[in-house]
Amino acid sequence: MIYAENILLCIAAPLLLSLLFVQGQVRQYVLAFAAGMVACLLAAYVTGFLQLLIAWEVTDVRVFLSPVVEELIKLLPLLILMLLTEPKDNTLLLLAVALGTGFATFENCCSLLSSGEIGLSFVLIRGLAVGVMHIVSVAALSLGIVAARRLQAMSLPALVGAFSLSVVFHGLYNLLVSVPGVPSYVGFCLPVLAAVGIYHPLRRLHTQQE
Repeated sequence: MIYAENILLCIAAPLLLSLLFVQGQVRQYVLAFAAGMVACLLAAYVTGFLQLLIAWEVTDVRVFLSPVVEELIKLLPLLILMLLTEPKDNTLLLLAVALGTGFATFENCCSLLSSGEIGLSFVLIRGLAVGVMHIVSVAALSLGIVAARRLQAMSLPALVGAFSLSVVFHGLYNLLVSVPGVPSYVGFCLPVLAAVGIYHPLRRLHTQQE
């Protein structure tokens, strides 16, 4: 049995200590990475509580409940950041990627430690599928926020639309990988294909902001 809080402490402690030696965007990235790990732990608490409350099956929780809870908890730090500092577009995207990376890293660490003896295929799936999925979903969410802000349409409907897209992508991935055979292979490839698809918009936006 593992305790997720202990894993969080072991990973977060050196990261937070490193803040004494870095500054600028590196410091922002480290803070967002740590926030992503905390968000992952919080999402696990909330999902577990709701699962006990509504008594859904595990598959239903993974497809319908977890995507909503996890994407909402990943969205909240971005909203708080926007309200407090009004960051530039490239800064918002950088922190979103760091947040997703921290979320994925912590989830992967807990999964690997709780799975016991594992093979290389499982490790690759966790890293290149599950991990990339969390990064892509929050990056796409931040791209939606940036687009809405640039079009001066940063309203509740625009925010809900961007959030809904990230939830649908997350839920579609969970649904595909829950079905053995060809659907699961398609699901494993989906995050990587999505990452390739949003790479150019991310690079273009970063270049425009330099």
